[in-house]
Amino acid sequence: MKKERKLRLRRIAEKAARRRQKREGETICGIIHMTPAGFGFLSPETGNEKGDDIFIPAKFTGFALDGDRVKIKLLPPRKGHPEDSERGPVGKVLEILHRSRESFVAELLPGSFVSPLNTRLPEIVSIRGSRHGAQRGDWVKVKCITDRDGELTGTISEVIGQAGNISGDLDAIMAEFDLPGKYTAAEEEESSRIIPAEIARKDCRNLFVLTIDPFDAKDFDDALSIEKSDDGNFIVGIHIADVAAYIRPRDKFDQSARRRAFSCYLPGRTLPMLPAQLTAKISMQQGVNSLAHSVFLTVSPEGKILSGKREHTLIKVSRRLDYDEVQNFLDSGTVPENWHENTPETLTILAQVVGKMREYRAKTEEFIDLPLPEVRVICDEKTNTVTGIEKRISRPSEQLVEECMLAANQFVGRELPQKSVAGIYRIHPEPEPEKTLEFSETMHEAFNLPTGDISDRSYCRQFINSLPDDANKSLILSMLLRSLARASYSVRGDLHFALGKTFYAHFTSPIRRYTDLTVHQQLWNLDSGNRTRNASALEGVADYCSAAEENIDAACFAANDRLKLRIVEEVISREPGKMFDCTVIRILNSGIQVELPEYALTAFVNYGDLRKTASMFRIGESLPVRGDRLNFAGKRN
Repeated sequence: MKKERKLRLRRIAEKAARRRQKREGETICGIIHMTPAGFGFLSPETGNEKGDDIFIPAKFTGFALDGDRVKIKLLPPRKGHPEDSERGPVGKVLEILHRSRESFVAELLPGSFVSPLNTRLPEIVSIRGSRHGAQRGDWVKVKCITDRDGELTGTISEVIGQAGNISGDLDAIMAEFDLPGKYTAAEEEESSRIIPAEIARKDCRNLFVLTIDPFDAKDFDDALSIEKSDDGNFIVGIHIADVAAYIRPRDKFDQSARRRAFSCYLPGRTLPMLPAQLTAKISMQQGVNSLAHSVFLTVSPEGKILSGKREHTLIKVSRRLDYDEVQNFLDSGTVPENWHENTPETLTILAQVVGKMREYRAKTEEFIDLPLPEVRVICDEKTNTVTGIEKRISRPSEQLVEECMLAANQFVGRELPQKSVAGIYRIHPEPEPEKTLEFSETMHEAFNLPTGDISDRSYCRQFINSLPDDANKSLILSMLLRSLARASYSVRGDLHFALGKTFYAHFTSPIRRYTDLTVHQQLWNLDSGNRTRNASALEGVADYCSAAEENIDAACFAANDRLKLRIVEEVISREPGKMFDCTVIRILNSGIQVELPEYALTAFVNYGDLRKTASMFRIGESLPVRGDRLNFAGKRN
């Protein structure tokens, strides 16, 4: 088996080398995507190389900005570096064809300089002209100017707020990432008057229905039920808020939802896709008659989904639960006093059946599970105060709901082509060979871990399952995640690599994802005998939502990092000279990049502060670092 894996890796390296040699000196146009470390990747826009990203070293990016359309020249391997011939293509920016942005948000520094909020832009940019009353430390909006040499400069066009102030930081992030604000009071009031359209519904108010959400959830768009059938199988009901009854294609709030694409959850600021009053009206509240779009799955005792059906329904949620109390019940059997008498038995059966569904899916689809914790800042939205940092990892209570949502999404995704209805699918391409090769080499050099060809899902699962449960596991899983492609939306039901599925749609969150709302609208038209949109009409929606999701993710990362940094700075001010337990995650020419695992925050340390050289460090090494030697802003190394 090891011999076969080595052979596969060698073939990947040889293929990359042949491709690179064949294309040396070629010029290619495309979009450059910069990284906080200063290097970039070009996504070619035409020809056979479309989708085959090209590495652009920091010294060869010229004055290109993230998202610029550029022309590059492919470079030959460097002399004295035989390893270059085994890696993917490398290029140098020759010309900037089109700037991707007209402005950016930055912090005003002493002198005529600003520091952009977006870490994919240059670290320092010079400015000219009036400050418009801005003071040092203010967030400002800067209009881009490109000088004769192609270098970026700018002029201040607007003062946003004070950096270091939570409200000011969030305002700056919204401006930088062009996030729409909350709905106006007039829009909220107008949305509350919407009357749902009618459609034939099955009355399911006799079912015992549960919602399970975070304790601070603001909308409730999914609920679960379970029944045992006479033949020994189980009927799992996944009930989704029937948003399409309220939001019709091309109406006012459909257009605003499309512009927003998703609800955005910044720490301390929620930006909903739909107006809050309408969301409250649509949400499936406990004890209230609710319009639902339900998927009923027949599941065997072994966890195999035997059949299913989809219906518009009328339900009444019997009990609202949160993940913490459900997890406590699953762990210890503790039953809160306010639970309905049917809740413990229903929850027990549901957990057992859904657990079997997950086991069966693991065997048949070999999905990739990355048990990475999510570290996020808890910020009070009313007072704009940070109350702490929360580290979450998926527990059985969350997996119970997730498994049901996956099953409903898959059922709907398969039904769409069967009924000749265009849809929007969630896709996840296989990893690029060069990235998997680079990951495998890093694992071997840093941890002496063989990976095999992780572009094969079976090998990838074996590698994950073989990892020791030690301090390096989260780091390795994070590096693995970065080597995989990003998921996106498409009108084609292509492979979702991580899930091991094809024709996988998003159906279960129509209140907060426009892709799901679009699928609901398509099904509503199908079920009511109206015309559905074709694939070409939905292609723009899929592309727009993919880009909007990436932008919102970047905004959420930026907001969380800004607030986590505030917490670290407060710790350092209280405890001067405090030592932080860090992990080396990258070794560069001028220093090392480290992570503070407690905060999931990265920093840079110069070799001058360490009195060591690159050869004296290894990735994954634990390193105590004094707080005043951590540079959280440094990006060019």
